[in-house]
Amino acid sequence: MREIWTSLASLMGVLAFSQTLLHALLPPELRYVLSRFINHMLNWFSAYTYFDIMEVEGVNTNDLYSAVQLHLSNSPSISARRVNLSRAKNSSSFTFNLANNDKIVDKYKGVSIWWEHHVTQRQNQSFSWRPLPEEKRGFVLCIHKNDKERILNSYLEHIMEHALEIRRKNQERLLYTNSKGGSMDSRTQPWESVPFKHPSTFDTLALDPARKAEIIEDLEAFAKGKEFYQNTGRAWKRGYLLYGPPGTGKSSMIAAMANHLGYDVYDLELTDVHTNGELRKLLIKTTNKSIIVIEDIDCSLNLSSRAKKPAARVDSVMAGSPMHRPDENNNSVTLSGLLNFTDGLWSCCGSERIFVFTTNHVEKLDPALLRSGRMDMHIFMSFCTFPALKILVKNYLGIDKHRLFPELEQVTEDARMTPADASEILVKYRLNPTRALEELLETFKAAKEKPNESWAREENPNPNPVEDEEQEKRALETPKKTQLHEDFLTSADRCQCQRNQQKESENGKDKDAENKEKRNDQSGEQEGNDDPKMQKSK
Repeated sequence: MREIWTSLASLMGVLAFSQTLLHALLPPELRYVLSRFINHMLNWFSAYTYFDIMEVEGVNTNDLYSAVQLHLSNSPSISARRVNLSRAKNSSSFTFNLANNDKIVDKYKGVSIWWEHHVTQRQNQSFSWRPLPEEKRGFVLCIHKNDKERILNSYLEHIMEHALEIRRKNQERLLYTNSKGGSMDSRTQPWESVPFKHPSTFDTLALDPARKAEIIEDLEAFAKGKEFYQNTGRAWKRGYLLYGPPGTGKSSMIAAMANHLGYDVYDLELTDVHTNGELRKLLIKTTNKSIIVIEDIDCSLNLSSRAKKPAARVDSVMAGSPMHRPDENNNSVTLSGLLNFTDGLWSCCGSERIFVFTTNHVEKLDPALLRSGRMDMHIFMSFCTFPALKILVKNYLGIDKHRLFPELEQVTEDARMTPADASEILVKYRLNPTRALEELLETFKAAKEKPNESWAREENPNPNPVEDEEQEKRALETPKKTQLHEDFLTSADRCQCQRNQQKESENGKDKDAENKEKRNDQSGEQEGNDDPKMQKSK
């Protein structure tokens, strides 16, 4: 053993002497050339290719570095011995990062890819307006030469898309509402936000499973349809109309859609929007990957069907008759402005956005608002069915089977009870499942015997879906013309119109009085002429 250590010490001494001799005999330039030649020869005979991805390139941060860091921290195919756990601010999950100077292996399309994280201390830097971090960080990507041309580009694109999806899921979702009056000045923001914490999901939503699966499939096809919408020349947006009786879960459906896709929610209050221009500016300020909601749209504005009432005439404004006045809140948003908001040129200023309208009375809405391209999918939120009731019982009572289920199945369809009514009973008796189901059964039987209000069914959401195109065009243009005439009328013109109207009414009264006097005079003369004749006949 002693001889081995002696031999190693002698070898180390020879190497140190040789290094000193080389530094003394060879100039630095020649040593640099030799080192490059040796590295080139090693790379020539090596079967792998290496790529450096630094955290900072010049003075700018490298987006690919942060994307690789996120990808490696959430990839299920990764195996590593040592990682750093962390949780970012406003994040909903824990992530792990590759430890300093450690290696990790990733799998993509059956190919092994090696990653190494290098961290070194940066040398003392001179004065700079934008100082660099003290540590120099970077990833080294190692891939086989035969696989470089086949998967490198697609693998990097996969990393960027995966990182974007992770950021959206980890980021705290927000619920926005438009500010009072839709302020658009530089001091205030048009949207105010709070954290979106609604717990509703499609697993807890009381809806028929087949219908629920259809909605989920449609949402996922929309979220993955970027290339489809680009190839077909369509704006990347989709509209959903939720209608049905109150208490059937329309708001819960919106929350489930947002939680499933990871989108922010913009709750638009139309009564606080004054003009079509403000409505358009609010649309511009919304972000991509968002859901724009207008709840109870039949109560927000006068958007009822044009076939039920004639359009306002422009001539009445110029003649001085009572002009079209906005709502009490000075709201002049028109149906045309709302249609352009959902399906006009300004609706494509963003991408991957969903419009959701809710109403309790779909028959009151104008058919132009319900056509495909604006509201692409009509979802009828019906009364509580037995499959939906089983979901509620599972959520509140935690049971899948019970002896009262057959009786409940017989009365549920005819009871016409909303999921909100059933949920209230289940919440009240949630500690006693049998008592809860018994109370639910009694309530359903009592509701079955009482007549209930008839609601529009899913098979016929719009009784008159087809209207004459020319009539629709005239009805849409009429409010615009009326509004334009009102805008051009000054206060003096309006006063003059009122004075002209008063004069016309006074002149009409004077003419009526003169005509009445003339008729009286004529009747008196006729009576005077008739008297001698009567005397003569006698």
